[in-house]
Amino acid sequence: MDSILPLASAVTRRRWSGILLAIIAVAGALGFRSLLEGLGQFYYLPMVPAVMITALLAGRTATALAAILSIAVNLTLVPRESLTDAATNAFLFAGVSWILAEVCWAMRAMQDRTRDLSRQLAAKDAMLNTALASVPVVTLDAGGAVQSLNPAAATLFDLPETVARGRPFALLAPGFDVEAILGAGASGGALEAREGHWTGLRPDGGGFPLSIQYGLAPDADGQPHIALCLTDLSRWHAADAQARELHAQLNKVWRLNSLGEMAATLAHELNQPLSAAATYLHASQVDMERAGLLGDSALRTVELAKGQLLRAGKIIRRMRELLSLEARKLDSERASSMVEDLGPILNMIGSSKGVAIRMEVAAEDDRVQAERIQFQQAMVNLTRNAVEAVGDQAAPEVVIFGRPVSATHYRISVEDNGPGIADDQIERIFQPLTTTKSGGMGLGLSVTRTIVESHGGRLQVSRSALGGAAFSFTLNRESSVENA
Repeated sequence: MDSILPLASAVTRRRWSGILLAIIAVAGALGFRSLLEGLGQFYYLPMVPAVMITALLAGRTATALAAILSIAVNLTLVPRESLTDAATNAFLFAGVSWILAEVCWAMRAMQDRTRDLSRQLAAKDAMLNTALASVPVVTLDAGGAVQSLNPAAATLFDLPETVARGRPFALLAPGFDVEAILGAGASGGALEAREGHWTGLRPDGGGFPLSIQYGLAPDADGQPHIALCLTDLSRWHAADAQARELHAQLNKVWRLNSLGEMAATLAHELNQPLSAAATYLHASQVDMERAGLLGDSALRTVELAKGQLLRAGKIIRRMRELLSLEARKLDSERASSMVEDLGPILNMIGSSKGVAIRMEVAAEDDRVQAERIQFQQAMVNLTRNAVEAVGDQAAPEVVIFGRPVSATHYRISVEDNGPGIADDQIERIFQPLTTTKSGGMGLGLSVTRTIVESHGGRLQVSRSALGGAAFSFTLNRESSVENA
């Protein structure tokens, strides 16, 4: 209601302004007609401008009022021979003035449309200039020589436009061949390089990776005019190198963790038979001691064998200590940042199976205590397992969730819409050397659980809302750790 009242008030003001304009225009035309009376008899002709002015500046109601007032004035001031003559002239004036009014309204509409188009073109021109100012653009002639560089391109090559103008662009991008563009028969597109990307050169000899998009258009003389849009790929290459380095670090950590888990398992499994063998040898020593001098030689041999068994046990325990997950200092990290850094690796894992991995990790209040590489390795393993679990689904889905669940804990879960985990297998899948994959070692979930426990959490598996399995654990939030 509050917005309707001002609108109605504005409409009323415009209507009364139009009526006032019509009255003033007719009065002015009447005064002009009075000045012309000395030159002859003028009837409706001086009143035509009043109708046209009203039509140009006001609406149809005011224009109709101007026509009616003009007719009323003429009928009052000019005597007519008959009623038919008066009516005929009045109708002729009304028809002609209305036609002229329609012409005026059409002109107004064209002017309004022209102004709107001008504003739109100005806005688009400003937007285009802004875009071109931020995108390096180089224009070439048919011979491949530089005609102009915009400021972004000059900055990219660290070369003033006055110096670059007239130079072959091949000096700035070795291998560039303008004939290949002209002979392609296309008006534009991406220009492929042999090495996968172009290399731009700066005056100091430094190079940088470059991609080139081109467009062709004839200039004023009909000669081909080439425009190149350039993109510096340095940041993209740096991000790719960083992702590869992270992947290599995760693989190294995974191998060490797997070896540690295997060493712990072997130490546990071999400890009992070694202890039993040492016990049997000890019993044999007791029997040999009873034999007196006849058993001394054999007793020494058994003692050596017993020593070697004990030494083997120490070696295995030492291997376990060296390769097991040592206690690490947990740092303050953002959970969302740790997961987002895995984006390229997770995309690679998902694309290999045709699975799109969605990440819904809340960035608010996500400061936690974690060892970044170990945490990321656990996430990669859980995500890889989820991707493999949904490989046979018609619409595979894997989602990584992250959100604070209390003032002290932040929960991470990896969920899928696969077949899930049978109830009788939930405890068994975390045991070392247990696997359902052909060629698998059965250490993945065991190592992941060890990593989670080293962070003070507990790896749990349950039924996901998506229909498959949900592996989840909690991390201590930074505030809770500080308060502790």
